[in-house]
Amino acid sequence: MSIAGGVAHAPSRVTRTAILGAIGLIFAIPIVAMVEFTLRKGLDGGHDFSRWTTLFESGFAGPYRSVLTALGNSLALAIGTVAIVLLLLVPTMLLVHIRFPQLRRALEFICILPITIPAIVLVVGLAPVYAVMARLFGSGVWTLAFAYGITVLPFAYRAIQSNIDGVDVKTLTEAARTLGASWLSVLVHVLVPNLRRGILAGAFIAVAVVLGEFTIASLLNRINLQTALVVVSKTDPYTAVILSLLALIFAFGLLLLIGKLGSGPRVRSVKGTT
Repeated sequence: MSIAGGVAHAPSRVTRTAILGAIGLIFAIPIVAMVEFTLRKGLDGGHDFSRWTTLFESGFAGPYRSVLTALGNSLALAIGTVAIVLLLLVPTMLLVHIRFPQLRRALEFICILPITIPAIVLVVGLAPVYAVMARLFGSGVWTLAFAYGITVLPFAYRAIQSNIDGVDVKTLTEAARTLGASWLSVLVHVLVPNLRRGILAGAFIAVAVVLGEFTIASLLNRINLQTALVVVSKTDPYTAVILSLLALIFAFGLLLLIGKLGSGPRVRSVKGTT
């Protein structure tokens, strides 16, 4: 039931502002502390931007070149993980929702299960598999995409499933099939556009998890962004914090981009219409 165009029992504007302000403050405190740490001049006291300017003037050369390589590895892993998860998960979820609804609980259990398994236990189970993969296909960093696909599965599933529950997928599919559309056309031209927000949310969560993952890459001796930052922090903790801040800025920009893509085109109002 709505009241005056709003939702019944919805919090007031002041309450919403206070809640968002408190949450923003919780997230802002550690970020501000990181920025202040990178600006310290050391034992002399005071603050300056010398470490920031030195890092950018050097062009990430020397000991920091490995960070650029690790960032490229993480971005490639993020793309590979998103492709693996979405190309396998989205069609499977739609097939179960449309044709085999009795299997939804089993699929949900399988997709949520990885969140209950610690990363170190997951690595112990995957180590023999990766030993075989290394002999057959090599031990490149790209192989981590399969392990990351398992770790992001619970988050991507919930994001996409919530969107599927809000769309009448069966009616859209039956209407498209009645008009002669193939299953591929139904998936690409009918269902995916209606599930755009859930798919983009799942993709962003997958990217965020991959960019912040350390345990699996470290135990499997692969180089990604987080393992490279740990190596840099042992020699220059200030630069490691600067690079962490840049990674946060990149993730925030990616969130804004995905949010813009997920909002879709706005419908303009026409004067004189009712």
